[in-house]
Amino acid sequence: MKVVIAQMKHETNTFSPVPTPLARFAGDAEVPVQGGDAYQAYKNTGSAIAAFIELAEEAGAEIVLPIAASAWPSGPVEDSAFEYICARICAAVAEGCDAVLLDLHGAMATQSHEDGEGELLRRLRAIAPDLPIGVALDMHTNLFAGMADRATVIAGYQTYPHIDMFETGLRAGRAVFAQLAGRARPAQAWGQQPMLPHVMRQGSDDSPNRELQARCREMEMQGALCASVFVGFPNADVSQAGLSAVVVTDGDPGRARQWCDELLALAWGAREAFVYRPEPLAASMARAQQLRAGLAADAGPVVLLDHSDNCASGGTMDTMTVLGGMIDAELDNAAAFAIFDPGAVQVMMHAGVGAEVRLSLGGKLDMPAIGLKGEPRSVRGRVKLLCDGRYRNRGPMARGEVNHMGPTAVLDTGRIEIVVISRHVEPHDLAAFQAVGIDPASKRYLMLKSRVHWRAGLRSLAGAVVECAGTGVCTSDYAALPFRHLRRPIYPLDMSAAPAH
Repeated sequence: MKVVIAQMKHETNTFSPVPTPLARFAGDAEVPVQGGDAYQAYKNTGSAIAAFIELAEEAGAEIVLPIAASAWPSGPVEDSAFEYICARICAAVAEGCDAVLLDLHGAMATQSHEDGEGELLRRLRAIAPDLPIGVALDMHTNLFAGMADRATVIAGYQTYPHIDMFETGLRAGRAVFAQLAGRARPAQAWGQQPMLPHVMRQGSDDSPNRELQARCREMEMQGALCASVFVGFPNADVSQAGLSAVVVTDGDPGRARQWCDELLALAWGAREAFVYRPEPLAASMARAQQLRAGLAADAGPVVLLDHSDNCASGGTMDTMTVLGGMIDAELDNAAAFAIFDPGAVQVMMHAGVGAEVRLSLGGKLDMPAIGLKGEPRSVRGRVKLLCDGRYRNRGPMARGEVNHMGPTAVLDTGRIEIVVISRHVEPHDLAAFQAVGIDPASKRYLMLKSRVHWRAGLRSLAGAVVECAGTGVCTSDYAALPFRHLRRPIYPLDMSAAPAH
């Protein structure tokens, strides 16, 4: 038995000015990891591709791993990068195999294709029309027909923050191996609802997504091979952005359709609970200080979420709005993770540890898609630390995977320790702070450029949480997003939107 295993992961924010060339998928190398290097990079990690490897080895299958390409969210993927990745996957399948297992994201848009994953699957089906194809997808998938109709088995993450990547790979992979062994006949049904759940209301620990994902797990206990609700990625101006569901049964398409429709109806019934209403930043800063005053001295920090500028949703990670609010409010004993400003890092590296510097920090990237100019802020402080920015995730999210912030510096203003990075990384793992010598639990305030993923490794440290409406291309203010391609009507942009039938 021969199985092709591959990864192509990118969540595309079509409003983001951050480019996505092949180099963004390649890390320190010239191209993404391939073959034995990809195997070594992902085996025994918390990824879906690691689950595929484990299942294939248990089955005694020959593994072909042509490429493992993953990049932090950003703007549309350059066509040359997409073609490079697709070509290697397609070439491996063309050489012959019994199945293919794909670790994809589900919200990749390229310069030429609004459904990157669907285009990959179209090419694979042209090569092997009947090949079993198992796909693990992110919960933020924007599901297109080209993806859903061409995959044999689809399984999506059931947690946000995404701490079940490995388990999702197992769910998709086991169904495919059962098919190969003649023990299952996957039957898949899918559908959508015309609704755009706000990311800040998509956490799987919170209603209403908690109940939706619980019902998915219950269906799997009742016999479904895979049951998934995708809350979608709204910061993408593509036609099929929004909520969808997929259910796979063993040879029972009618039951798959029934269960899928049930999930879609449950989601539509909870649509109002998915709407997010941000408060003004000044009110958030005042509330943070009030919360801090009510906490014990040894309580964890008040976490300030700069959710409009999260690189894991395609943000530039260099807007200074929330950090500026902290400076203006004179919050003390605080840390901020992080500001993307490679030039500022180089200034601090040249100055050296202990030097006093004045920086024009952040605000280097304009955001023309939403009509914003970058606004740097003059900040003075002492260079506290310099490092190479490498760390390995402790988990539970992306356990064991290596992250690289690039050359990194910590600027201490006397009140706030600001982490300044050269490559995009979202703070969701304690190892990120250990790499820069900061103990977040000891701070009174902790600013994170994150939406929900921070909960994975840092939630237990928080004394209180305040969601801060800053600026950026991953804003939850839909009025700031000039949708042109999104299907309409859709809730809540169009309150008259009707449910799918």
